[in-house]
Amino acid sequence: MHQVKRKEYEAVLEPMREELVAMARWARVTGQRIVVIFEGRDTAGKGGAIRAVSEKLNPRQCHVVALGKPTEDEQGQWYFQRYVPHLPTTGEIVLFDRSWYNRAGVENVMGFASESQVEQFLEQVPTFEKMLVDDGILLFKYWLGADQEKQEERLRERLEDPLKRWKLSPIDLAARDKYDAYTKAREEMLARTHTEWAPWTLVDFNDQKRGRLTLVRDLLDRLPDTQCDAPELDFPELDHEPLAETYGVLEPIADYPAD
Repeated sequence: MHQVKRKEYEAVLEPMREELVAMARWARVTGQRIVVIFEGRDTAGKGGAIRAVSEKLNPRQCHVVALGKPTEDEQGQWYFQRYVPHLPTTGEIVLFDRSWYNRAGVENVMGFASESQVEQFLEQVPTFEKMLVDDGILLFKYWLGADQEKQEERLRERLEDPLKRWKLSPIDLAARDKYDAYTKAREEMLARTHTEWAPWTLVDFNDQKRGRLTLVRDLLDRLPDTQCDAPELDFPELDHEPLAETYGVLEPIADYPAD
């Protein structure tokens, strides 16, 4: 299968963006609450997938949640407690860039959680998610996959590209030797948390552009009929010639020089 090029990607994604905007309008009108979880391999492309969903949506309605490591206070709380305040209210969409599944993934593999903590999480999470779904939240869980060869290629790119260097953390480097361990942890997570009310969807992200298209199409297809026309707005002609911007107290800074 050929690698999706930028021009092809944009052409296919554009009508999906229109559907996403209509979906957001539908959520606002109906009061629907939507949660989408993005999990997966380091470097798989969670950030790009989240941008594909959110970039044309109103940021006051669509929120991206990417929590850092727990504070000392949060470490003493019920595990799910730090995530609950970020759940959507009426008409909102929340995209989790990693989520409570950190406990089954990085915390498990890297030894940041004990075996008993991981086991308790795997026992509790189906019930926690059942409560969310029973309360009316539409919950979608995606896991993004990538071969280790691709992962190494992308880690190297982050190391060498000053614009991507911030993405590379000591944990990412430490995880390089734990590819198989992450696979084992993922399979255990899927076996325990792939439920009828909150199923997992796995997406191949070896080709990130194709992966984004696959994920967005799947998300749109699994939502109810979200066709919701934009309200009619009266937009009368101005009764005068358009005015030029004028300044009194301050002037704009000098323009960037032309070529």
